[in-house]
Amino acid sequence: MSRLVRILTLAAALLAAGATPASAAAPAASLAPVKSYLLEHTALLTGFTKDFSVVANRYYAAAKRANFSYPALAKNAAARRDLTHAKTLWIKGNPYYERVEGIVAGTPSLAVYDVILDAGSSAKEDPASAVPFDLELPNGKVLRKPGNLYNLTEGMLWGTRPELVGGKADLDGDGRIEFGEVLPDANALKAAADAFVLYSERLDRSGKAWRPTPSDAFTSVVVMVPTMSEYFGQWKVSRFVLGDKASGEAFNVVSRLSDIGDILGGLRVIYRGIGPSIAQIDPQQSAQTRRELDALWGYVAKLRAQEKSGKRFTPQQADTLGRTAQERATAIAGQVTQAAARLRVKIVQ
Repeated sequence: MSRLVRILTLAAALLAAGATPASAAAPAASLAPVKSYLLEHTALLTGFTKDFSVVANRYYAAAKRANFSYPALAKNAAARRDLTHAKTLWIKGNPYYERVEGIVAGTPSLAVYDVILDAGSSAKEDPASAVPFDLELPNGKVLRKPGNLYNLTEGMLWGTRPELVGGKADLDGDGRIEFGEVLPDANALKAAADAFVLYSERLDRSGKAWRPTPSDAFTSVVVMVPTMSEYFGQWKVSRFVLGDKASGEAFNVVSRLSDIGDILGGLRVIYRGIGPSIAQIDPQQSAQTRRELDALWGYVAKLRAQEKSGKRFTPQQADTLGRTAQERATAIAGQVTQAAARLRVKIVQ
């Protein structure tokens, strides 16, 4: 079962029940810092999406003045600068969500936002895991369940969703058209950017209303830590491993290794909240699980540092590294599951 299917199943089961299951124990859990961490990042996320929307709307206005002639728009220096700025904002804004993905995706009342912002597929890819929204463009066209907003905007800005690109252009003026030198469809970019603001603000409001429970926290760790093979598989087929041979629509601009590190970083925050509960029943196990989770984060951070320094991993190496990470992650999730059972904290999967 993929991570996204687990998330959708989790959210549907708990929301159908009308509430998050109560925990009968775990009184020492300290979850206020988890909520504070979430809200710190949802504030950053909403700030990023608003800035991104301003630039996208300015690009749309320029395209409209050019009667949506992309050859004419390619000659507009201000529009080219806006696209460069939009890409810079996107790269900077990517970690704001990844660092709290473990919390959002693992919490029933928030999980739908993971589907919308970062995990949901398009209806064309997989109707069962598609995003729950359509995108209505200013020109009246409607994109039915077009995919999550991070992947959608990445595909427009860097050209990996060619059906949402108006044309190619030498944006940096070096006489060559390289990866990412495209003119996004202005109608689609505006609509996606505006939706980004809408859903990031909804996530922020839902986060403020959220009252974290031990069940939320334990479930997040158990559901989200053992997803390493899926993430490493996405990294394996990205440009960071395959270079120009990569054909995927996403994860070609920010390395999936960076995302994995950010996700594990957020899960470490959650574990610090539940660690005291586990220590009540088994101090040694609590400390061991924390060490192993920290070590898994360090393992990924080391790989990312090697990649940033110029090392190019092969697909075979990606498979091997992913298996190692998955084995370690599965062991951690098992330890937390056992502790939850002893504490009578319900894990929902």
